[in-house]
Amino acid sequence: MTGATALVAVSGGHHSIFAVLLLGLLALVMAHALVVEIQRQARRRSQVVWYHTDTVNTILLGCWALIAAATTTTPFPALPVRAISALLAAGYTAACFYFVMERRRAVTSPSRPAPAPAPAVDARDPLADSTPSV
Repeated sequence: MTGATALVAVSGGHHSIFAVLLLGLLALVMAHALVVEIQRQARRRSQVVWYHTDTVNTILLGCWALIAAATTTTPFPALPVRAISALLAAGYTAACFYFVMERRRAVTSPSRPAPAPAPAVDARDPLADSTPSV
């Protein structure tokens, strides 16, 4: 959706500058959401080894990069569309490498120990009912 929104923002047609800026901003926000989702998927602790879902994520990101690169190299689209496609190809390639790097780091890092339980508060303590500041 990020790439499609960016392509709609620069593709031919009668867009006002407001529409182009709004679609461009929407594409940036969705790109940020994609990065956050990549981080969440890569850092999950439910699977402690490289799993088939990790391979699927990597292949999907690689295919999106390949499709964007193919759009860049074809002579038919307008120059702004090819420029956005080149930017998307670079972004998806970077996202693919980022996912692999973060996932491998999460798989190889040792598990974090569970946090220690909070100490019991003495009932005679005058600050027993107050919330601790973090």
